[in-house]
Amino acid sequence: MGCNDGEKLRFCIDRGGTFTDVYAEIPHQSEGRVIKLLSVDPANYDDAPVEGIRRILEEFTGKQIPRTAKLPTENIEWVRMGTTVATNALLERKGERIALCVTRGFRDLLQIGNQARPNIFDLTASKPSLLYEEVVEIDERVELFLDGESNISSTVVEGVSGERIHVVKPLDVESLKFSLRAVLEKGISCLAVVLLHSYTYPQHEILVEEVAKTLGFKHVSLSSALTPMVRAVPRGLTACVDAYLTPVIKEYLKGFISKFDEGLHKLNVLFMQSDGGLAPENRFSGHKAVLSGPAGGVVGYSQTLFGIETDKPLIGFDMGGTSTDVSRYAGTYDHVIETEISGAIIQAPQLEINTVAAGGGSKLKFQFGAFRVGPESVGAHPGPVCYRKGGELSVTDANLILGYIIPDYFPSIFGPNEDQGLDVQATRNEFEKLAKKINSHRKSQDTSAKDMTVEEIAQGFIDVANETMCRPIRQLTEMKGHETKNHALACFGGAGPQHACAIARSLGMKEVLIHKFCGILSAYGMGLADVVEEEQEPFSAVYSPQSISEAYDREAALLKRVKQKLSHQGFKEENVTTETFLNLRYEGTDTAIMVKSPVDKNGSRGDYAVEFEKLFQQEYGFKLQSRNVLICDVRVRGIGVTSILKPRAIESAYTEPKITDRYKVHFGNGWHQTPLFKLEDLAYGHRIPGPGIIMNGNSTLIVEPGCEASITKYGNIKIEIKMIQSTVEVSKDVADVVQLSIFNHRFMGIAEQMGRTLQRTSISTNIKERLDFSCALFGPDSGLVANAPHVPVHLGAMSSTVKWQLNFWGENLNEGDVLVTNHPCAGGSHLPDITVITPVFEKGKLVFFVASRGHHAEIGGITPGSMPPFSKHIWEEGAAIKAFKLVEKGVFQEADISRFLLFPSSEKSTADIPGTRRLQDNLSDLRAQIAANQRGISLIKELIQQYGLETVQSYMKHVQANAEGAVREMLKSVAATVSSDSAKVDGNSVIIEEEDYMDDGSIIHLKLSIDKSKGEAIFDFSGTSSEVFGNWNAPEAVTAAAVIYCLRCLVNIDIPLNQGCLAPVTIHIPPGSLLSPSDSAAVVGGNVLTSQRITDVILTAFQACACSQGCMNNLTFGDESFGYYETIAGGSGAGPTWDGTSGVQCHMTNTRMTDPEIFEQRYPVVLRRFGLREGSGGSGIHRGGNGIVREIEFKRPVIVSILSERRVHAPRGIKGGKDGARGGNYLITTDNHSIYLGGKNTVAVQAGDVLQILTPGGGGWGHV
Repeated sequence: MGCNDGEKLRFCIDRGGTFTDVYAEIPHQSEGRVIKLLSVDPANYDDAPVEGIRRILEEFTGKQIPRTAKLPTENIEWVRMGTTVATNALLERKGERIALCVTRGFRDLLQIGNQARPNIFDLTASKPSLLYEEVVEIDERVELFLDGESNISSTVVEGVSGERIHVVKPLDVESLKFSLRAVLEKGISCLAVVLLHSYTYPQHEILVEEVAKTLGFKHVSLSSALTPMVRAVPRGLTACVDAYLTPVIKEYLKGFISKFDEGLHKLNVLFMQSDGGLAPENRFSGHKAVLSGPAGGVVGYSQTLFGIETDKPLIGFDMGGTSTDVSRYAGTYDHVIETEISGAIIQAPQLEINTVAAGGGSKLKFQFGAFRVGPESVGAHPGPVCYRKGGELSVTDANLILGYIIPDYFPSIFGPNEDQGLDVQATRNEFEKLAKKINSHRKSQDTSAKDMTVEEIAQGFIDVANETMCRPIRQLTEMKGHETKNHALACFGGAGPQHACAIARSLGMKEVLIHKFCGILSAYGMGLADVVEEEQEPFSAVYSPQSISEAYDREAALLKRVKQKLSHQGFKEENVTTETFLNLRYEGTDTAIMVKSPVDKNGSRGDYAVEFEKLFQQEYGFKLQSRNVLICDVRVRGIGVTSILKPRAIESAYTEPKITDRYKVHFGNGWHQTPLFKLEDLAYGHRIPGPGIIMNGNSTLIVEPGCEASITKYGNIKIEIKMIQSTVEVSKDVADVVQLSIFNHRFMGIAEQMGRTLQRTSISTNIKERLDFSCALFGPDSGLVANAPHVPVHLGAMSSTVKWQLNFWGENLNEGDVLVTNHPCAGGSHLPDITVITPVFEKGKLVFFVASRGHHAEIGGITPGSMPPFSKHIWEEGAAIKAFKLVEKGVFQEADISRFLLFPSSEKSTADIPGTRRLQDNLSDLRAQIAANQRGISLIKELIQQYGLETVQSYMKHVQANAEGAVREMLKSVAATVSSDSAKVDGNSVIIEEEDYMDDGSIIHLKLSIDKSKGEAIFDFSGTSSEVFGNWNAPEAVTAAAVIYCLRCLVNIDIPLNQGCLAPVTIHIPPGSLLSPSDSAAVVGGNVLTSQRITDVILTAFQACACSQGCMNNLTFGDESFGYYETIAGGSGAGPTWDGTSGVQCHMTNTRMTDPEIFEQRYPVVLRRFGLREGSGGSGIHRGGNGIVREIEFKRPVIVSILSERRVHAPRGIKGGKDGARGGNYLITTDNHSIYLGGKNTVAVQAGDVLQILTPGGGGWGHV
């Protein structure tokens, strides 16, 4: 690619999980040398990168170098390497043994995290394992000195960020030494340190490091040094990742460098970091190494294709064995400051790379009448069937059947002696077995159905896999406000080029680019990267001329430091470029944007705030008027420019492209005799119309019919995609098993993209940050088609809402109308949850509905936050809207909706109840919900345009029938295995009765009847108590949501959430009961409290698990100037094979918790304690999860409201397991007097008072 005019070799290496790729530039040769090795092959060599270098050195020098000898460095100019050593250690949990040092009172902070569970339908509520083994609570505390506070006797200093700090409790060194010695005695010599507010006051962390080093700890990772940004949880998790991985990396690097004769004295070696920049060995640390390999690929395609082969923005598509990485490049690298990898949050600048669990090794399954691909992988061992190791069918096998993989060109490394090729016959045999199962099912649905061939089945799985991989690409682009179809697809990785044309066509793209080194692009990218040094510090200030002047001074100091670091690495001033950033956000939001220093038309420095507002509007679709812009951080990036590898033009074509061979390849309409070309035989200007195969080393590129490939000036491949409208032949009565899976993805993708649009365009913390919203798609009869899994209590509940509106408006619905409602009798949950519904018309006919439901932080009522503990009537809870056209024929009815919200009642007796206190936030979020619905409409119309209305509506019914079948099978299975003290058998029916109590003694009673032969169930809630004179009445929609949530958990496979889940189910709720209250009944607690009890009763009836905490622990506090709302996690119930999880959101909610440092920075509070409530989980063979202790001290008088349950009746154990501990709410006054508040209360607190909340534990499973 670039001629090396020096006298020494240059090596670019990507040590991946399976293969290690080596690209070497040879002196005076125009073409580089490429070697691909197994990353782990202990029978032949100790280290793959060293082996690759050794082989090329032997070729270059002509001298044999024994594997036991050190490699000579005299012929090596430099080595650049990316490695998955850190990634693998994190994935496999094989890092260093570490301990965590944290402020006293917060030992469990990182275990609780943001309190959300990763998979809302996983009854185990399992979270990734912790990286640390021991916790040292350190006696120290600093607090923020907020504006308006009077100075007190404690030491007050200015922090790095400019914030004033109370050093309330200096660090106790002697106590620390005692604790650290105990850790050393357990064989742990690495520490991660996170102390509250160390981002601005790092002195205590630095002191911990000094003490630890004197005691003999070999590595200490300080959160304040690694990532000096506010938010203790991600900063602490980053410190843990660094402490866990850095010793592993250093050990590997030490071993790598020891293989060379002169070590680092003569060897110039740099390592790729997650941000796309290179770093020397002594600055390569764990938290910056996790995306080392993938980052090389992003650098590779961006620097060789953008602006050279195309001017379009690029989507990077790197398809490997177990997963696919997706990224975007439009002239600059897209960095994110925070990402999650293998359950570990890392807060550091990293390239934005999204990973989806679909790759060549993804398993192929036929379940419940539909094709499914992944997320499970067959792995490298045993691998696909064709690897001759007794594996399972995978995407690789499907590609082999279709001829997309050519065995003649695949390495012969299989079999007992590792000398055999791919086993095509074994793969075909397995597909034939699967074909019998598939065709048998199809015949059962339609006796006239024609058998699918093995090729049709393989093609079906590839189509499903492609749709799976399209979803993250749509999300990556459209979440940022970019049109996917306006991009070019940059495809690389081992499997990517086989799928490139199909992926691009599905996404509406017209151009695919494949680099000539696509199979080793991550390695090649190492030679294109620059050396990067970064510095960052917090700076907390309102954006103003004065603060921006100080920000410039801070920039200058940081720039000086990064330039010095690069100078020490040998970079001259003229080879160093710099970038400066300010991390900015609007006051009152958590959405910060890292803004690069703008340059105006004259080349002088522009205004950061103007650039921030422009970027905010581009990403979120609106501006916030009259809001201060706040500075959070100052960041600088120094770049040592290397520009080593340069593109080289190839010779132009003077003859027709040479056909090497022909092979049979199966495309959608059958087998094609397809010409095969070798890339090395092709020249600039050659054009290859599809169908065609281009072999590029071991990588196979498929040029599909209707596409044309051309060879570019630099030897890369450009494919033009001819857009062909997809047509699908569909029986109205019988679903095509392939298209069923694809439509499942498409429908769910529409609901997900609606959710992302809502999150992106909303203003409120509840929707944008706590993610308290749901979006869904409905048929013209109001039946649910797809509901993105956002908040469980919303699942399926909106169908009742849409049905009520359809019945109410009837024929009076027009194109351009948008409906709004929140009343419980109209299918609502509680008043803060406002639902916006938009009918979808096609040629004047109503064809679908789309709807979005979001929790508005303020809707009026007797207390701020609209969650009053003591409401007795619905009008006390805020504005209640049964039916209103928010938009009528395209016109937003702002005046009328404002009147509804500001003046919720016209009755004299209730006229003094306040309306909304945040009207502009309500209006902004309603507009965001309208925008989310409009996004759904656009995507539905795209689908109709692509497939036709009849096809789309047919599959709407088919996906519902598919979900119905899955639930029926689950009910049959449960009926056959359930055993309960209350179960009895009556013919084909198994009848189970269960009940539980609300804290006031109200009963939730369930009689569950399951028909074993039909797979049907009746949920009869007769015997449930009458409507209560309180607010924990639950509208019928809440019960429906609880039922559908429980059914989806019990099915335990990824079925679509739609009306079909409820088709085999009858729900009977007695009118006038607690679960079907009158129109005037208060219901605000039913959604957040009673829903949890209904769920516990249902899951206990199924004997699925013990009761979880059974509460959302709703806390609100504030005054006329502010309001705050949170729900607090607890313990989940144990099950037959698992212990309950501690400190996690359970069942019907999954909202996030505010970080302790943000909590104290934004509100007049000090968080005294936040940890697990040891021993609160019920005992048993499997223990219930522990609840939480949360203690909040108030710095000024405010009104506090708590709305909670399980303070009287404990979460029950099951199968002899013990009950979880009940919760408790206490007010501890300044004179240390403790007052029990009960489960529901409102209290005026004074400065210095402490609210203590003890959340319930989960029940245990099994008698010990």
